[in-house]
Amino acid sequence: MKTVSTTKAPAAIGPYSQAVITGSLVFTSGQIPIDPVTGNIVEGGIREQARQVMMNLGEVLKEAGCTYEQAVKTTCFLADMEDFAAFNEVYAEYFTGRPARSCVAVKTLPKDVLCEVEVIAALG
Repeated sequence: MKTVSTTKAPAAIGPYSQAVITGSLVFTSGQIPIDPVTGNIVEGGIREQARQVMMNLGEVLKEAGCTYEQAVKTTCFLADMEDFAAFNEVYAEYFTGRPARSCVAVKTLPKDVLCEVEVIAALG
């Protein structure tokens, strides 16, 4: 296994890696809407936070050697299912290959953010 780390996405805030490569697959940790430059949660609603999450994931995927189009499966966590439609609008701009997906509402996310997304992608 190989760990993936980039300064263009938020550093892990616990005992984990931004992503791990094993075989021909990349498994990202969940990304939340932290601006990697300031270390702050982005201001705004679900659209702004979802966009930052997608940009963070893009940087981790890029460092791993792949793109959004190589995503096989995503898992999306929302603080409020009322945000589902707005989240989907942003999500669809990035994951154009339409990977398999699960999307669930959870009671609380780290730092009280509105969304978190993790990805499994294929290399090559």
